[in-house]
Amino acid sequence: MTHAKFANDAEIIEFVLTNTELFTDTSALRVEEIGDGNINFVYRITNDQKSVIVKQALPYVRIIGEGWPLSLDRIRIEAQCLKEEGTWAAEYVPVVYYFDQARSAFIMEDIGDHENLRHALIARRPLPELGRHLGEFLAESLFHTSDFYLDTYQKKAAVADYINPDLCKITEELFFWDPFCDHERNSVNPPLQEAAQALWQDDLLKVEAAKLKYHFMNDAQALLHADLHAGSVFVKADGTKVIDPEFAFYGPMSFDIGSIIGNLLINFSGQLGLEGDLDEKQAYREFLLTQIDNLWSTFVMRFKALVSKKCKDPVFSAAAFVDAFIAQTWHESMGYAGTEIIRRTIGLAHVADLDSIEDINTRAVSEKFALDLGSALIKQRQDIKSPQVLKALVQAI
Repeated sequence: MTHAKFANDAEIIEFVLTNTELFTDTSALRVEEIGDGNINFVYRITNDQKSVIVKQALPYVRIIGEGWPLSLDRIRIEAQCLKEEGTWAAEYVPVVYYFDQARSAFIMEDIGDHENLRHALIARRPLPELGRHLGEFLAESLFHTSDFYLDTYQKKAAVADYINPDLCKITEELFFWDPFCDHERNSVNPPLQEAAQALWQDDLLKVEAAKLKYHFMNDAQALLHADLHAGSVFVKADGTKVIDPEFAFYGPMSFDIGSIIGNLLINFSGQLGLEGDLDEKQAYREFLLTQIDNLWSTFVMRFKALVSKKCKDPVFSAAAFVDAFIAQTWHESMGYAGTEIIRRTIGLAHVADLDSIEDINTRAVSEKFALDLGSALIKQRQDIKSPQVLKALVQAI
């Protein structure tokens, strides 16, 4: 086998049957391509009784082709990261059954009984456990891959093992450069053009975004998912699963925390223009702020408990240091939430929370709110000391 796309369904079925023992009845197996992403190929293999997922990477961006090459090591990183996260937060990630380096593909648990979180938020699904689940996932996965848990040799070896320059470069440009200037990759709703131009002239904002970029590039605190948006989370009433960590690398914990909080706030912004009853939309906006509060309080409680039980370094286990570390992580998370909001509003990769608002003027109202909120989060992040202060800021915009 070589680094080539599966030629047909028969090859995919053979790959699954050769490398797993998941199917006893192989006569009715069929393949469905389900990936709607920009980079990789994703297939579901099923016989109506059970199913699995096969994900394959090619050495370029799927929607562009060989004109945008990407390292195949990203698929190894993704499979490895899912296994690492599964060691500490098994409830919140799918099981990886097999990884094939030569084929640049892996086989994992099908979570088709879950719904994409972005779709669930747009539909205003009741998800009362969402914040707690995300907080637990973040605390477990970030603590156990950090200096709070690993010794010096383990940590430095892990940092080296997850060097991921191609994917990091994408983040560095799409988060911290493109949205803060009139870049050709940006996509701006015409009624929002004036607001975008004002943002591009905000020198203070650009300086603060540069600080966040430098921190992202140079502070290898823990193994990040590094692409933790609502499309990478799948949910049902009593369950949450996190997928697609191909951007994984060692970076600041606040980037993952801020990214997912930013996505909840993007939906908060979109609710202004999405269809539905006004009272229902306002109630869901309150729900979103409650889930941010739940996420953060759960993260803090679980992270402190892990430090108390498992931290081997007396310097890092000191209560005053832990409190200071957590406080600074929250401030930084607010900044990264802001960069996520802005880049999803006027950058390359938009999201349906905003783009599904059909009338461009109605959409611009939500987008303007998002830009104002994202800018405030970046510039005022050191003043936002808690989810309660965040709530007050959001309600003042």
